[in-house]
Amino acid sequence: MSKVVTPLEWNIQQNSESVMIRLFGDLTRDTLLPLWQQRASFLSPKPNQHIYWNLESLNQIDSAGFTLLAEMLNHYQKQNTNGIMNAPNSIKKLAELFDLDEWLRPFLYCEKLK
Repeated sequence: MSKVVTPLEWNIQQNSESVMIRLFGDLTRDTLLPLWQQRASFLSPKPNQHIYWNLESLNQIDSAGFTLLAEMLNHYQKQNTNGIMNAPNSIKKLAELFDLDEWLRPFLYCEKLK
């Protein structure tokens, strides 16, 4: 029996201080390509604008989805402060699996804002 894949969707909310990207559905090898291809069209933050990744509505994330998220966190951190809101336990477990839990921890600061 094949597993049902929920397409990845996102919603962007932006103001002068921040950009919030809320991800919905599955962030997996089968669904991440549109986000990767379109990231430049919605992720061009101004200097000093915070980027928040709200993962509350993710159904699942696999290692490919985690890799994409880590790449975007790393890339945008060079220009703007960014962090994860509502990180599911699967993100933390994948970070531990790849020995990236110490690297990921500073990005989880947004959990304190809930």
